[in-house]
Amino acid sequence: MYYKELTSRRSGALPVIVKAETELLQARFVVQKILELREEGIPLDEIGVLFRSGFLSDVLEIELMKANIPFVKYGGFKFVETAHIKDLIAYLRVFQNPKDIVSWNRILLLIEGIGPRKAEAIIDDVVSKKIGSGEGTGDFWRRFNDYPKGIDPLIAMFRDVSQPSMRLPDKVFRIIEYYAPVFKRAYDDHSKRQKDLDMFASISEQYDAVEQLLVDLALDPPTNSITEVESPGSDEEILVLSTVHSAKGLEWKAVFIINALDGRFPSLRSVDDPDDLEEEARLFYVACTRAKDQLFITYPMEVFERSSGVVLSMPSRFLNGLSEDQVEEWVIDASVIENPLLGGG
Repeated sequence: MYYKELTSRRSGALPVIVKAETELLQARFVVQKILELREEGIPLDEIGVLFRSGFLSDVLEIELMKANIPFVKYGGFKFVETAHIKDLIAYLRVFQNPKDIVSWNRILLLIEGIGPRKAEAIIDDVVSKKIGSGEGTGDFWRRFNDYPKGIDPLIAMFRDVSQPSMRLPDKVFRIIEYYAPVFKRAYDDHSKRQKDLDMFASISEQYDAVEQLLVDLALDPPTNSITEVESPGSDEEILVLSTVHSAKGLEWKAVFIINALDGRFPSLRSVDDPDDLEEEARLFYVACTRAKDQLFITYPMEVFERSSGVVLSMPSRFLNGLSEDQVEEWVIDASVIENPLLGGG
């Protein structure tokens, strides 16, 4: 077995275990604490955020973009830069604006039997169909009855999501339902990418309107500034987000290990295999020892894993047995996030 003890450096603060009510509050805590650390004089490139798998930073990435914090990601593409998430965004953009030619072209070319010429003909026809005064987008989509058979499911999906009574998360679920066979055909590694689709669905639950979701997904943080915080050093400061595998050999003054839930770190597939679990323990030790001075280990109280149908609610087993003289424990809820002074309790 692999035994390591979590300790703090004599010159640094105790590691902090942070329990957040939700995954969104976990992300907002991390963002707020990063801003505080930077105000204290720790540059962004001396702060690292680590996670077991690439998809586990998806919610945080959206919050970092909203906060205008520049970041680079090691061990995977940024959430909004992946091809499959760009596909989902294209569906939402076409739903929001049926005249979006670029997004139309992207989603039409995903359909078997539709090439560039046929896509162009369809787009020309769509653009020529003006939405009349007083006509809603639902009426607009009901006009399309004579397109090739391959496009029928797409138009049917747009008709469904155009219902005014449908909540945004339900619209996203319906889009993903339509997209599922397209997705599996387009990407050989679709099983690895599926987690991002699940996360996209979870993120949509935070929004009431398509417009605001699209605005937040389209944000592109600058590489040399941060909102309302004057840079104390280099204009090239960039926060690092990284999988633990990609962080080996690197160190930062302050490190956040996010989503330290049993089933995420260690991963669900490793908990029943002693060898795999031992490797997960090594990875967790590697993650903890990337921190020079400050270490924050965070987890949400409850997460529903759509792909497995399992609710994760237990902190990582690697945190078991830690005493008060080894770590601090903080509990984060909405009232704490709204308060600029974070603290334990």
